[in-house]
Amino acid sequence: MAGELEGSKALSGLLSGLAQEAFHGHQGITEELLRSQLYPEVSLEEFRPFLAKMRGILKSIASADMDFNQLEAFLTAQTKKQGGITSDQAAVISKFWKSHKTKIRESLMNQSRWDSGLRGLSWRVDGKSQSRHSPQIHTPVAIMELEIGKSGQVLSLQMKMKAQQQKDMNLNFCVWNLMKSRSINS
Repeated sequence: MAGELEGSKALSGLLSGLAQEAFHGHQGITEELLRSQLYPEVSLEEFRPFLAKMRGILKSIASADMDFNQLEAFLTAQTKKQGGITSDQAAVISKFWKSHKTKIRESLMNQSRWDSGLRGLSWRVDGKSQSRHSPQIHTPVAIMELEIGKSGQVLSLQMKMKAQQQKDMNLNFCVWNLMKSRSINS
């Protein structure tokens, strides 16, 4: 089995397939497709643990956004670990990461970034009519809801502000308006 999983071209293809599936959103890449195209002589039962190991290694490298020194240390540790990888596999993984790091990082950044577009805004000011502590009665609380999102996904944020926070926000807003008007008039 170990000899069958050594091929550098097959491993490079496997890593590319895993990256396409995990980081670039290509849904059609299945374990059966990877096995049949890259390791047809290996049974699915033998292939699954190898696939899981390579998927885990690739995700560890990508999630840590490893530089090349970190990568070298990580792969060296993986070669010394019981049930780890061979030095040939480590060399293929290193070469793969060096050529794909930027694209994988960009893809992960794009997946985790929200658009800066504001989809909706609503606000209201509430006053407490009952409280355990009498000074809190009739204390105004501003509630503001912002909806931001991208491509059909919306995130709603709700903020509650007490009177002092409202005063601070009003002051900040006034300063911002003053600075904005000066930059427009300049």
